[in-house]
Amino acid sequence: MSSVAIRSGASGSIPKLSIGQVLQRLASEHPELTPSKIRFLEEQGLVHPARTAAGYRKFSESDVQRIRTVLSLQRDHYLPLKVIGEYLDAIDRGETPPVPGVAPAATSSLTTGTPLTREELLRRSGASRELLDSAHSAGLIVRTTRYGDDELALLTTLVTLDRNGIQPRHLRPFRTAMQHELGLIEQVVNPMLRKNSKAAREQAERKMVELSQALQQVRGAMLSQGMRDRRQS
Repeated sequence: MSSVAIRSGASGSIPKLSIGQVLQRLASEHPELTPSKIRFLEEQGLVHPARTAAGYRKFSESDVQRIRTVLSLQRDHYLPLKVIGEYLDAIDRGETPPVPGVAPAATSSLTTGTPLTREELLRRSGASRELLDSAHSAGLIVRTTRYGDDELALLTTLVTLDRNGIQPRHLRPFRTAMQHELGLIEQVVNPMLRKNSKAAREQAERKMVELSQALQQVRGAMLSQGMRDRRQS
């Protein structure tokens, strides 16, 4: 997912796409997208298509990228529209905000393999001690003396969720679901690993990444589907 949303109304981006053409552009990435979802994003002020004299919506390439960004942040990081809107508004003002829910790469030394102490983890993520303790209690982050990039990314996301009233205790089912998904992945890759060769291990690693991404897409699509059904009910 691109972390850069094109500014609304960017110059040189002429509104010319119909809502159907937007759906075609985004169908492979977001098959759950519907005309009503696009209209809903417009109602929420997240996209601003032009209108013809007859009242038909016309979308620019900037609008398409903006919709793509909204949908990807919803799917990949489970962010509420309010948070996404604040992120896009900052971009519209000419700022370069960090992607919400994603640990800033520039502030992490973990790409060099350097572990973080508890205090460093709190400082880099912006989390309070209480939030980290809650994440430990909920089983989302294992209590230890050194933390890695996964813990930093997760705790940074928990900070965003906590600001919106979603606390670690609410996410316990996510750990249960993760363990189930790991079991599914292991069923596929364990026969490869039993071959005990370098080629088999590399194949297993590629397959684990592939399956992890596929399961993530399933979760995101089901969440989007559920939100759509709630709005329509």
